[in-house]
Amino acid sequence: MVRRERSFRGISERLAIRYLTNLGGEHREDGTVASEDWTATVSSEKVDIGPSMSLTEVTVVFEGNEETLEPLVDKFAQKAMRAGG
Repeated sequence: MVRRERSFRGISERLAIRYLTNLGGEHREDGTVASEDWTATVSSEKVDIGPSMSLTEVTVVFEGNEETLEPLVDKFAQKAMRAGG
C-alpha cells in the first residue's frame, strides 16, 4: 500500500470531499472517502499568507496501490487547482 499526501489552498473540505466522491469514492461516517481501491482522509487548517490574510489549506492523504493512486491524485489535483489554487 502506498501513501500520498497533498495540500491545496483555497478550497474547502466539503469541496474536496465532493471531488473525491465524483472520482468514485463514497463518503463514510468516519469522515474518510473510499472506494474499493483507495481511501482518502481530508483535513483542513487556516494558514497565514501575509500579515493580515489567511486561507484554508486542505490536506488529503491518499492510500492505495500505486497504479490506482497516481491517476487519482492527478485528477483530484486538476479539479482542486481549477477551484482554488
